[in-house]
Amino acid sequence: MTIRAVVFDFGGVLFDWSPHHLYRQLIPDDERRQWFLDTVCTQAWNTLQDAGRPLAEATRSLVAEHPEHAPLIEAYYGRWPEMLKGPLDEGVALLEELHRAQVPLFGLTNWSQETFPYAWEHYPFLQKFRDIVVSGQERQIKPDAQIYHTTLGRIRAHLPGVVPEELVFIDDHAPNIVAARELGWRAIHHVAGGETRRQLGELGVV
Repeated sequence: MTIRAVVFDFGGVLFDWSPHHLYRQLIPDDERRQWFLDTVCTQAWNTLQDAGRPLAEATRSLVAEHPEHAPLIEAYYGRWPEMLKGPLDEGVALLEELHRAQVPLFGLTNWSQETFPYAWEHYPFLQKFRDIVVSGQERQIKPDAQIYHTTLGRIRAHLPGVVPEELVFIDDHAPNIVAARELGWRAIHHVAGGETRRQLGELGVV
């Protein structure tokens, strides 16, 4: 079956995002920093904001639980741009190659609706996407099936009649790949740009 569109995840594929980029400055000791990110400002906590919880509410709630760490907690979103180190060259090069080949491109990202505008304003390559589904805006999140259904609907506004088997989804997080495949999408677990490009080639995309 012919591939009609490619759907990109953002973090880990197109962007180098990590709390460590900020917290190395705030907590130089590796063990203390890892403890803080595993115990206080956890990925599970951040995921709630990616699913739509307001940043101010999330910060206020966590400070109430851990008042002794208030300045560090407030830095998480107060200095959030410092976590976004920049683009991942291999992923962006692949995106641009597909764009030049006129392959329809779409985005599906777990990202807070309050921080995503920063990326949109500072990284013009995002304008190559025909549409971007941002979890925080939809109040849905990968790997839940609903956000894939939402994305398919948004893609069909551009490509009427497209079916999951005609889509390739590229994501670095294995559970998101499993969820996409269960819904009939073609999916590539992104580990390195060259390998992802090879798999796209096997699907006849590049």
